[in-house]
Amino acid sequence: MHIGFILDGNGRWAANKSLPRSIGHKKGAENVEKILKSCRDLGISNITLYAFSTENWSRPVFEIKALMKLFHYYLKKKLTMLYEENVKVVIIGDINPFPKVIKDYIKNLEKLTKNNDGMFLNLAMNYGGRSEIVRATKGIVKAVSDGIVKIEDLDEDLFSKYLYTDGQKDPDLIIRTAGEKRLSNFLLWQSAYSELYFVEKNWPDFNKFDLIEALNHYKSRKRKYGSIEANDKTERKKVS
Repeated sequence: MHIGFILDGNGRWAANKSLPRSIGHKKGAENVEKILKSCRDLGISNITLYAFSTENWSRPVFEIKALMKLFHYYLKKKLTMLYEENVKVVIIGDINPFPKVIKDYIKNLEKLTKNNDGMFLNLAMNYGGRSEIVRATKGIVKAVSDGIVKIEDLDEDLFSKYLYTDGQKDPDLIIRTAGEKRLSNFLLWQSAYSELYFVEKNWPDFNKFDLIEALNHYKSRKRKYGSIEANDKTERKKVS
């Protein structure tokens, strides 16, 4: 199963407690560890975390600096732990704008865990769904220009090969915290048939029991992928 998490509400969590937003981000990062452990215990094999969007650069400079410091700390701290826990980490997004030290830690993390075959963790950093689709389109245009791809062969499967998530299953479930009910540019192509689950709790307060509730909701849904069931077909015949 593949779950995508939109980690929303760190700043609001801090504001509600009259704390600096940086403390909220720190608490949110600590909660990532707890939820990843819960996912592993529940047998979830593929996780995508929306850690930093392309739009997040517009936040105040002091908040960006606090986030970079947090990324630096966790990327450095978690290198060995994720390797030892058999987690394969893939970064999705354009890491070029990040400071060199963070880019180096990212590359080392991917290299160190590339042969792991336990949990598969996508970290979406400087990621945006629209920019991913534009990037894929550019890749296909170049492949056609170079004679690698024929334009008549282009279909959804081929297009997907040019996305960051090439070779991965699309997310079955996307969970967003903090009450907002939108995708905010997260996995726009991949989430076409994902079940969406929105939680009022801010991310630092989201826990294993909330995760289980989300999974139970998912299991109660009938995923038809645009088709209609037998009963629906019968009703349609009656109406027509």
